[in-house]
Amino acid sequence: MGEPVTLGEIQETLLIPLYGRACDAARNPSILGDRKAVELVAAIDYDFTRFRGPSLSGSVLRASIFDEYVRAFLREHPHGTVVDLGCGLSTRFDRLDNGTVRWFDLDLDDTMALRRKFFDDRDRYTMLSGSIFDTDWYDRVRAGGEPVFLLSEAVLLYFDAERVHALLRRFAEAFPNTPVAFDTGGPAMMKTQDRNPVFRAVSARMRWTCDDPATLEPCGLRLRESRTFATPQSAVARTWPARYRYGIKAFGWAPPVSTYKLNLFTTR
Repeated sequence: MGEPVTLGEIQETLLIPLYGRACDAARNPSILGDRKAVELVAAIDYDFTRFRGPSLSGSVLRASIFDEYVRAFLREHPHGTVVDLGCGLSTRFDRLDNGTVRWFDLDLDDTMALRRKFFDDRDRYTMLSGSIFDTDWYDRVRAGGEPVFLLSEAVLLYFDAERVHALLRRFAEAFPNTPVAFDTGGPAMMKTQDRNPVFRAVSARMRWTCDDPATLEPCGLRLRESRTFATPQSAVARTWPARYRYGIKAFGWAPPVSTYKLNLFTTR
């Protein structure tokens, strides 16, 4: 009998990218090679076969683009601090650990209770229970005095615009001149949720619509780059099988692809 899952409706969506990474690990070639995801899927009592469709592969492509944002930061700041906000069951630390980074994974209590069944705090790696909208973790992650990188993947989309904008303003105040990476989705993407096979398996729905990431600059951010699945970093594109490199590029103009953006900002 596997580990039971008791998660809130938004938190349950963390199982989608977990299964996506496990499916990717079973392929040859694999983009992420996340064998830990395979172990987690086997160990958790949940019907992952409910999840199907292109969003599974999309979660892998998204992770690889965000991974490269973090790698670039660590090349410049090898002793820096990375905070994965709403980490779910991510294995990003294991993929990107350079031997000197200080890393924090933060998520809500129910998610962290599940996560702690499979992961342990280690030297330079700390799990924190809390909300991305709380502020009590700020001092903890700033304590090292090194540059900080804030990452939030597939989390902010589930909240309303007013709450997200307020959060971004707090980040800008508390973490000046700090890189912040997160994804945004336009109306064309949001309108297709009920037709997306993975969302038919869960009750949560994305709420925040942002068609142009540059419009977030009044929140105290400066947009450094914005990518879609059709425009990954060149180093990332080389790791993608041809069916993604050429297939997605051919449909990169289509609104569901072109309006879903993976963004890197810096706070002012």
